[in-house]
Amino acid sequence: MRRSILIVPLAAALLGGCALQPPSAGSALGSNARYEVGFSPGSCAECIVFDTINGAQHSLRVAAYMFTHRGLADALIAAHRRGVDVRVVADAREARQAESRLHALAGAGIPVRLNGRFAIHHHKFIVADDNTVETGSFNYTQAATRNNAENALRLVDVPTLAARYTAAWQASWDESQPYPSQAPQ
Repeated sequence: MRRSILIVPLAAALLGGCALQPPSAGSALGSNARYEVGFSPGSCAECIVFDTINGAQHSLRVAAYMFTHRGLADALIAAHRRGVDVRVVADAREARQAESRLHALAGAGIPVRLNGRFAIHHHKFIVADDNTVETGSFNYTQAATRNNAENALRLVDVPTLAARYTAAWQASWDESQPYPSQAPQ
């Protein structure tokens, strides 16, 4: 029964517009929760990801499969430089791709770890300020913006949900290895 309480607002979120909306009555997300949804190509899934990164004030926890999007890497580096605690865990095999931007993140001083425990580390989510969750099919790539049918959902003022995502992120981080340039010598 608990699952249906969360599924109804999530389904409503996916069918709604792009503006932040309150959840439906009886939601386990809390009375202040809002959402924003985007699709690509076309209705700016990428914007949802940028808004999540650019709106963070204290922390960003990123879980990624692929990370080749230069603009998103630049946004994470800018967040790091303005004092946001940014940390990234990504798929170990995908990190070897020539287009990967993980080297730029690590080079900017952002802690990056690589998860090789699974066939693929297929997570695609960001937790911002222990209060906001961005998730969906959107890989952090240019192809996700221009070529693929993707979605991104941002849930705001959802500290309980953010805590669940943070716990999953932390488990992935803990079982991952430091990015090669950040490994202790």
